[in-house]
Amino acid sequence: MRKISKACLPHYAYLLITIVGLMIVDPFNEAISARSSTVLAQRGSRQVYYPGPDKTWERREPGQVGLDSARLKDAVSFAIASETKSPRNLEIAHYQSFGREPFGEGIGPFKERGDATGIILRQGYIVAEWGDPHRVDMTFSVTKSFLSTTVAVAYDRKMIRNLNEPVRNEMAPVMALSPDAGKHRAERLGQSELIYPFETDHNRKITWDHLLRQTSDWEGTLWGKPEWADRPGNNPSEWMTRKRNEPGTVYEYNDVRVNVLALAALNVWRRPLPQILKEHVMDPIGASQTWRWYGYENSWVLIDGAAVQSVSGGGHWGGGMFINARDMARFGYLTLRRGKWEDRQILSEEWVRMATTPTTVQSTYGFMNWFLNTDRRFLPSAPASAFAHMGNGTNMIYVDPDNDLVIVARWIERNAIDGLVQRVLASFVANAPGKS
Repeated sequence: MRKISKACLPHYAYLLITIVGLMIVDPFNEAISARSSTVLAQRGSRQVYYPGPDKTWERREPGQVGLDSARLKDAVSFAIASETKSPRNLEIAHYQSFGREPFGEGIGPFKERGDATGIILRQGYIVAEWGDPHRVDMTFSVTKSFLSTTVAVAYDRKMIRNLNEPVRNEMAPVMALSPDAGKHRAERLGQSELIYPFETDHNRKITWDHLLRQTSDWEGTLWGKPEWADRPGNNPSEWMTRKRNEPGTVYEYNDVRVNVLALAALNVWRRPLPQILKEHVMDPIGASQTWRWYGYENSWVLIDGAAVQSVSGGGHWGGGMFINARDMARFGYLTLRRGKWEDRQILSEEWVRMATTPTTVQSTYGFMNWFLNTDRRFLPSAPASAFAHMGNGTNMIYVDPDNDLVIVARWIERNAIDGLVQRVLASFVANAPGKS
């Protein structure tokens, strides 16, 4: 029998715990979890690689990890050729799209984007890069995955004990810092200066799970943006009068409601969410110091006597996460490893399992912004167990546990992402060394 070195013991212990944990599954995830257990068992014979901090990341030639170099090169060429046709000036791009909605003016920072950029990781090693992977750019709704991660850290620390409890139970009155506060006090005599996001009959029923899955149908206005004005329906007469859907019964992608979750998470932490993300996630996985997470010019609140910006969950009106492709790849690799980084469980296995459990009324969506490939409907060329963190642009972090693969693609046409995945998977060489 081959001896196991002391250095490998933590990896084998984690493997055993993970396989046992995956045996306890819900009906949605049973098949995927069984497949994940098989893949983990197959990897038990080798030590998992984790890159060192910042730029210390090992590379492998494609052939060393079971990939055909010519086909992989073809995949990269396809990604570059499929660069989005939207303007590079992202503020102009905003006013050609979301800026045309009611109350669509930008209230957060924008940035001119770079070239089509990406990274491909196989078994954690870099096997391909294109564009400028160290350039910091907006990442739009990939920000939502970072936002839900701050909720994950709070949940794992039992600061939020039950995701099915109403958010109202954890929500204090919010004091917004307005630049013209006091100027019209007489006109608002008797009206509260405080924000109560969960005090309507409908909003009192909304849980953390509803917000995480975008099924809350939260009603109201936050930071000058009414929820009905985000991707409004075709009938303007119903924008402000339609009947509310019971929380949990209808999925609707809506950035105002995402920003409500950010404000609720800030209320729980009582500290800026970028600080939480840096301390508990990005620094432990060795991310650079160049990423920044912004809110809006009017999303400042008073927390324990200090002015704190409530960050946005995307770049719909500007702001959100500004980050480079290398740091995106690190985050994707963390989720590939089910929240584990070396000997540290940064996100609990329980959280990753919930995040990858399909939403009842939208089976290709887990927690924001984990897009699932249930029945291979989201990405037909990928395994059903694959998932992706997605944002406008298009920005994609593709995560494939079956193939021990992460793909970051930035500024690619949305209709080309499946083609890119298809070409990368076509580069796998059957029975080659390193093939899972």
